[in-house]
Amino acid sequence: MDQRASPPTSTSPLLQDWDTPHGLPPFEQIRPEHFAPALSEAMRVHRGELDAIAAQAAPPSFDNTIAAFDRCARLLARIESVFYNLTASHTSPELQAVQRELAAPLAAHYSAVFMHAALFARVDALYEQRATLPLTPEQLRLLERTHLDFVRSGAKLAPEAQARYAQVMERLAELTTMFGQNVLHDEAGYQLPLQGEADLAGLPQSLRDAARQAAIDRGQPDGHVITLSRSLIVPFLTFSERRDLREQAWRAWVTRGEHAGEHDNRPVARSILKLRAEQAALHGHASYADYALTDTMAGTQAAVYKLLDDVWPRALAALQREHEELQQVMREQGIADQPIEAWDWRYWAEKVRQQRYALDDAQIKPYFPLPQVVQAAFDCAQRLFGLRFSLREDLPVYHPDVKAYEVHDAAGQLVAIFLQDNFARASKRSGAWMSTLRLQSRNEPGGGSAIAVVLNNNNFAKGAPGAPTLLSLDDARTLFHEFGHGLHGMLSDVHYERLSGTQVLKDFVELPSQLYEHWISEPQVLKQHARHWQTGEPIPDALIERLHAARRFNQGYETVRYCASTYADMAVHALPREQLPADLSAWEAAELQRRGLPDGVGMNHRLVQFQHLFSGSGYAAGYYVYLWAEVLDADGFEAFKEAGDPFDPQVAVRLRRFVYASGNSLEPGAAYAAFRGRGPTVEPLLRKRGLLEPA
Repeated sequence: MDQRASPPTSTSPLLQDWDTPHGLPPFEQIRPEHFAPALSEAMRVHRGELDAIAAQAAPPSFDNTIAAFDRCARLLARIESVFYNLTASHTSPELQAVQRELAAPLAAHYSAVFMHAALFARVDALYEQRATLPLTPEQLRLLERTHLDFVRSGAKLAPEAQARYAQVMERLAELTTMFGQNVLHDEAGYQLPLQGEADLAGLPQSLRDAARQAAIDRGQPDGHVITLSRSLIVPFLTFSERRDLREQAWRAWVTRGEHAGEHDNRPVARSILKLRAEQAALHGHASYADYALTDTMAGTQAAVYKLLDDVWPRALAALQREHEELQQVMREQGIADQPIEAWDWRYWAEKVRQQRYALDDAQIKPYFPLPQVVQAAFDCAQRLFGLRFSLREDLPVYHPDVKAYEVHDAAGQLVAIFLQDNFARASKRSGAWMSTLRLQSRNEPGGGSAIAVVLNNNNFAKGAPGAPTLLSLDDARTLFHEFGHGLHGMLSDVHYERLSGTQVLKDFVELPSQLYEHWISEPQVLKQHARHWQTGEPIPDALIERLHAARRFNQGYETVRYCASTYADMAVHALPREQLPADLSAWEAAELQRRGLPDGVGMNHRLVQFQHLFSGSGYAAGYYVYLWAEVLDADGFEAFKEAGDPFDPQVAVRLRRFVYASGNSLEPGAAYAAFRGRGPTVEPLLRKRGLLEPA
């Protein structure tokens, strides 16, 4: 029985069948004005599908209710995926206006979906009978997850509470959209011009080339510009000898979203926090943190704080050792009375790195041109999982920077489409992320299967015309990290779309990505792919040894900054509504002082620019997940070390089956144990970060 409502005939490219290769969006035909009417129509079609399921005379069964619900909303999903990918990767004022216009209606639609009383009655009846139903393990998992989706979206609330809940979710959608657009406004609007050699002092040639390209992109063909793209701002803070310019750049970076006026995120974030506290209270929880953590591996605030409180003092001790090393180098250079401010740490840490490990970015970057790092990621996927990536220049893409690939398995079967968008631009939000245009599924309307269409976005600074784009080792790790997320989507092998790919518990979702980072540091991978862009010579063994010797370098600093942001996230989301601060920035400073954050270190993300938390990314009361997953990834990579081969085929088979391919069809603790043969231990993480003993 097909419960779909038929879409109308329309001239809109978003509503027509896409006859493009692999059903990719016809990007060249799509305009901002197409989205509002198309999404409105797709929501109407979706409501018709739901009504058809709910109105059936037949009693509820897994097939006619749960599987049918899983098949719904394909039209809406494909339009939304295009819309949200464009608003993140290649937006415009016109698209941003549509995004603001549609935030509340889309939120209202999904509230109506999960508060559909007749539909939930069928889902709830099946859930109550689940122990007696003849279901496969994956079907039982889908039933349980579907029921939980309804409950967490308000299906069991009283009618008055449901009405208020829907209002809260609509307003949250508007505010999180506003928050992200405010950050993008501040990032796109800032540039630090570098005038002459004095302003360029200390910058390696690769950074000069990237700053020149940034100036060209902004209509300044004869200058150099530092923007707030991470691939420009971080190396500038690392190498610039101009302390005054470092301070200017740093202050612009950390005050994004904190400027009075139309784009001030302080009142926006406070409003979001108030509404989240109300959302949690409607569910009977004392705080949003309690509500958010009920559907995680951690489960409780206590479990999160147990991990953080184990790492934090070790990280502070490592930070103090690092601080002493920085001061020693400063004394050697005749600077004895200058405090190390937040805009100084990276600069002096780089001096220590060069002195202690004989490592210089100008020496390292020539071995990491972007195309070779991409090929290294592909090659590791081939050696581990049998995947092959074939560039298709004829596939439709939304920007000339995007490269499209067909992905085939070892048997030659097409398993996914992969789009990679690596460069920073003013129309793109900052950071790096994975997203999808289509999820893998074998439960498609009318029968049949769907292969995943996966996107990776990075924000690397382009080299100047005629010069290559050279990556730092951190940039290369970022590319591998996002590619690990991409593999989680591409290798998904489940029946039902709701369980596909990265739709797992949020403290499991970072495992596939962080685990994949390990391979970029493997000596055999480096020897094959880290080749000098001019000579083609492989990276010298001595340089690999120095890279590995320095792998724990500055990890106290990095861990403290991460934990500071995580503590702030947990603490602010643990506050009941009546205790939320009037001045969020002052509260943040006081909270970090209470935790003992040393001066001159800072945090990864301040609350006013923390898009993980406030732009609808799903990490609110969840930034801890990177550390939680690092426990898993450090322990998980030990399986390859124990096998004596980073590409051991038997370990790789288990990794693919239980981590990358299983999606949410398995409970994550059970999935990890099936891969590893046991639960995780924290010691590999502490060793990896140099937190067990003095580095």
